[in-house]
Amino acid sequence: MAITLRPTRAEIRLSAVRSNLQKLKETAAPARLLFVVKANAYGHGAPELARLAEREKLAWGFGVSSVEEGLALRAAGIISPVLVLGSLYPFESFVEAISADLLVTIASLDAARQVIDAARKLGKKAVCHIKLETGMGRIGARKPSALKIYDELSASGAVSVGGMYTHLASADTDPRYTAEQLGFFGETAEELAARGARGLLLHAANSCAAVNLPESRRDMVRCGIAAYGLAAGFEPALSLKTSIVFIKTVREGAYISYDKSFRADRPMKIATLPAGYGDGYLRRFSNRADVLIGGLRCRVLGNVTMDMIMADVTAVRDAAVGSEAVLLGRQGSEEITAAELAGIAGTITYEIVTLISARVPRVYVE
Repeated sequence: MAITLRPTRAEIRLSAVRSNLQKLKETAAPARLLFVVKANAYGHGAPELARLAEREKLAWGFGVSSVEEGLALRAAGIISPVLVLGSLYPFESFVEAISADLLVTIASLDAARQVIDAARKLGKKAVCHIKLETGMGRIGARKPSALKIYDELSASGAVSVGGMYTHLASADTDPRYTAEQLGFFGETAEELAARGARGLLLHAANSCAAVNLPESRRDMVRCGIAAYGLAAGFEPALSLKTSIVFIKTVREGAYISYDKSFRADRPMKIATLPAGYGDGYLRRFSNRADVLIGGLRCRVLGNVTMDMIMADVTAVRDAAVGSEAVLLGRQGSEEITAAELAGIAGTITYEIVTLISARVPRVYVE
């Protein structure tokens, strides 16, 4: 195990993830829950959280974005179904996916023929889910192509069609468009049933739809952001923490950080923290974000650098080298949320947590 001495770390509370998954599972029932753990579980650590969910039977299976992510779960000992949500290319990826018992997404006739060939070469039946395009405009087959894909896969004898799904583009912002997408999805499901399709897992709902649109739940829901507590009504699981490594007092007129981007208007006590954009703490937070030290909000001063930031601790009586600093999360009665940081950066909460870099250790606490 690598030695970790630098105090910067991301703490993930397993109790929060457990509670969120249980709430989603109960809300969606009898639909199954696919726990989306792509992008290293949105920065929270995919192997550890997948093991938790599998061990405690909190999810039917897991969603990943690539074969590589699926293989990493298998290497971590995960035996539950793993669905690769991305479009596989190069087509040689199908061989690796089938060998590892990953469920693959099929979104074109070319891909359907490639997965049939790969399954026949391996002498092992593949399982796939057909991706239907209903308005996201990313990957997926329109209804006529989806029906042809189903016919070709079903007739092959080499591939089992385990499900069909679509991706809702605006479940949280546009109810009318979402209803249209669900309508297209339902029509295609009916035509597949008329062709004799039985036992397909139909899934369209993301976190927002799973919670707010019962009609979207079908046979399974795919939840990520709510599982990590970054949706209303759920408990945030991740905190980004570090410690003060240096304190100095500066006089009025002193400059802080690159480009003289902050000038002290009075004598100030400044703390240096070992975290920066190399850890995923965005440069856009310069002179705008707060950190929590001693239970107080302390403004980040000057430009965020690659490895360090400075904060105003003038009002923190007991601030010292070694004092804990919270960049994301709660300390005492104060809290800095991912939504707050996303607002400062002009982005979304997903990006705030997924950008926390690999050099930041993930520490799991109950």
